[in-house]
Amino acid sequence: MERSRLKGASMRDRRILGIIVVGCLALGLPARPGEAPPEESGLGQRIRALPGVVEARPSRFDTKSFGEAYEIMFEQPLDHANPDGPRFRQRLFLAHAGYDKPVVLVTEGYRAGGSRAGELTRLLGANQINVEHRFFGRSVPEPLNWSDLTVRHSADDLHALVMLLKTLYPGRWVSTGVSKSGQTALFYKCFHPDDVDATVPYSAPINLAQEDPRLYHFLETAGDEAARARIKEYQKALFRREEELLPLVAEWAESRRWDVGLGLAEAYEYGILEYAFAFWQYGAEAADIPAADAPAADLFEHYRKINTFYFYTDQGRKAFEPFMYQAFTEIGYYNYDVSDFRGLMRALRSPTNQVLCPKGVEIV
Repeated sequence: MERSRLKGASMRDRRILGIIVVGCLALGLPARPGEAPPEESGLGQRIRALPGVVEARPSRFDTKSFGEAYEIMFEQPLDHANPDGPRFRQRLFLAHAGYDKPVVLVTEGYRAGGSRAGELTRLLGANQINVEHRFFGRSVPEPLNWSDLTVRHSADDLHALVMLLKTLYPGRWVSTGVSKSGQTALFYKCFHPDDVDATVPYSAPINLAQEDPRLYHFLETAGDEAARARIKEYQKALFRREEELLPLVAEWAESRRWDVGLGLAEAYEYGILEYAFAFWQYGAEAADIPAADAPAADLFEHYRKINTFYFYTDQGRKAFEPFMYQAFTEIGYYNYDVSDFRGLMRALRSPTNQVLCPKGVEIV
């Protein structure tokens, strides 16, 4: 769900992490090569002395908000019900404002990163801790067993870390997140309700099925009738003029060095179906949508700008595999109402976002 931390995924990645972002809830990145790390105090020694910490190095951070920050690797069980079983290393970022200050815990739903204090952190004058979600970024176990990726295990990861870090910060704690990170905050509060004093999800989708049909109603009612009609006509034009547009898409994919194992036409058509959802998520303007009879270059340029296509490339699918596994095993997702496109789709017969799940993994 690094806007864009993932090459070529700026628009799609923004959708996964959500657009209802009041403040950046990110933290620190390691120093750039050749850049001197921030000066270290006794905090680094205290962090390294904590049980389970295997690495702690100074990190770049918002110097207006924090005195120092660290990127930390913490080792803990893959299954907290089996503490003697296999273990993995989980990454977190800790930005220090003061031992006597509250803590804002950012429960990342994806990889962790960034360099600024979030809104809650600024309002509270707090410390900030970003915990990378298991199976993302540097927090990927070896060997990888998809059955270890569950909502409960993620909540237990957070519980173990919070209990440990409360030895440094005994004050008030607030958990927060955006989109899937907001979901993660809610799940954590559900399984460990007494760990934090408050939970503030900026957005947290609650899906009721693997492919929740409630999205259809939203797309049928969002905006005004003229905007919805313009979106639909643009999608139809992309389907009808596929032969004109596919060479442009192929050239674009080649220039970005994207591989499309799903098939170029298939990925292109999935991108068309995703367009309506992405349009409202990105806050696009109906006036910017090209007319159906616009030159092919104009149709393509708008398609490229929204960039729903990337999600269906090999690189996009690989980046979001953990999310899609979770979506189709526990937290749910959505699909598309294709009733208006049945006679227009050439490559897709029964489209489903389950094609984005890890290959060879059973999805129940």
